[in-house]
Amino acid sequence: MASSCSRRLLAAALLPWCCAAWALGHLDPPSPPPLEIWHGMGDSCCNPMSMGVIKKMVEKEIPGIYVLSLEIGKNMMEDVENSFFLNVNVQVNMVCQILEKDPKLQQGYNAIGFSQGGQFLRAVAQRCPTPPMMTLISVGGQHQGVFGLPRCPGESSHICDFIRKSLNAGAYSKLVQERTLEAEAAGSLSLRPPCSP
Repeated sequence: MASSCSRRLLAAALLPWCCAAWALGHLDPPSPPPLEIWHGMGDSCCNPMSMGVIKKMVEKEIPGIYVLSLEIGKNMMEDVENSFFLNVNVQVNMVCQILEKDPKLQQGYNAIGFSQGGQFLRAVAQRCPTPPMMTLISVGGQHQGVFGLPRCPGESSHICDFIRKSLNAGAYSKLVQERTLEAEAAGSLSLRPPCSP
């Protein structure tokens, strides 16, 4: 049988381990990584019929998650307008600054982009390493580009070919490139392929 002195020494030695085990059992589980969402063209960060629903759904399904739905502008209307007309490189730079200043994102974040938001988030992942983007989910992003007028109506392929050629020629004109985001994104958002050095 162990002496009372050795039992006290054993208790003293195990006390820190017991306290640590007790404390671990009472700690909250680690919070999930934050999520950043970027909407598509013609939408806004907080539209209660689109991005607002998605934000609430994620927050309900993953308790404790921080969700940042990006607003490019001072209000929802400006956010929608900017999705059509604000230079894509300016938007990407704005988002990089927003992310860098948000203290809740500094350890990294996951991202979901919808349509052009997915394409622009790819630019964020490549251009803005701090804070780090851990995962990018792109829903309907045009990562391999777009071509002409999809599903051109009409029975003659010559008419559709003419429309496509006209759109292609116009999309790369200086006037259209400077004034519409869609043409600019297709023509001047310089992104490297994901596996390039």
